[in-house]
Amino acid sequence: MTPRLIRRFLSCAVLLSSFSSLARAQNAESKAPPVLDVHVHAMDANFPGLAPMCPNTSKFTASDPKQKEEPFGWVKEPCTPALYPSAPGEYMKDVLAEMERLNVTAVVFGDPKSVQKWKDAAPARIIPGTAFSNGLTPGQRVPLDELRKDFTSGGFKVMGEIGLQYEGISPSDPSVDAYFALAEELDIPVAIHMGTGGSGRANIAMPKFRGSMGNPLLLEELLARHPKLRVQVMHAGYPMIDNMLTLLQANSHVYVDVAGLIWSYPIKEVNRYIERLVDAGFEDRVMFGTDQLLWPKLMAYSISIIQNADNLTPQQKRDILYNNAARFLRLDTAQAK
Repeated sequence: MTPRLIRRFLSCAVLLSSFSSLARAQNAESKAPPVLDVHVHAMDANFPGLAPMCPNTSKFTASDPKQKEEPFGWVKEPCTPALYPSAPGEYMKDVLAEMERLNVTAVVFGDPKSVQKWKDAAPARIIPGTAFSNGLTPGQRVPLDELRKDFTSGGFKVMGEIGLQYEGISPSDPSVDAYFALAEELDIPVAIHMGTGGSGRANIAMPKFRGSMGNPLLLEELLARHPKLRVQVMHAGYPMIDNMLTLLQANSHVYVDVAGLIWSYPIKEVNRYIERLVDAGFEDRVMFGTDQLLWPKLMAYSISIIQNADNLTPQQKRDILYNNAARFLRLDTAQAK
């Protein structure tokens, strides 16, 4: 190679290196469009022996009470991608890293101490939520005055997750009405589990769970008593789409999230259910959520379901992933326009 060719080669190399550095800098500065996940759980436990999970399982299995029965009915099948749990003690860190990478802000539910741990670790990305159930024992309630403090001075913004369906109780049951009255008084939105039980089997793993208590129309009496209450129907009332549409038509303060549903049912069914909500004219009240738990990559996977939905327009995807929830939660929506 002649000296002249060497000089030209070096000049090109320097130029290419400059372009490469600029591209890396631009990529580092750019962020993914903002996403609001309205349904995350404040977990940070170890999960020994937890197997990988196959999202959007193709079917559910029957079982025989005379044989050993699995607590959940998902069929066991190979899949790509399988979602893996975190290493012991790494779950919260892994999920927060995913939220940073994906530009996600999340409503995180749990007991106040657990949620505060997440809030302290990522204050700009966590919207704290807590409910009136005291632990996992059915029927145990947080005292009303204590819950009031959580929302008036503790920084909590959403009342949820309210899992009365797992107790076999209607959300309109008078025994819990004082908590919803508090939410209406304080102008706090409430997030209520309605619909899917995660393919669980009430006669095996959750004896008090009742599918009928997930009927969205059970919310009507509650909403009639508290007309200013803002309600987030978790899991979009799946699979009771007609009743869900009836409730949305009658009550303009009601929104839905697609959490859990979005990854735990066959993909054609998921897309069809969301399409029904959108085609019925309620595209501005469908919110993205994951029901994030156990598997850190569940968030990215769930976002991809919305992003790759052929039946949604780019604006509808943006609304579901961010704008609708920002409106429901009364956040600044300017950055999403």
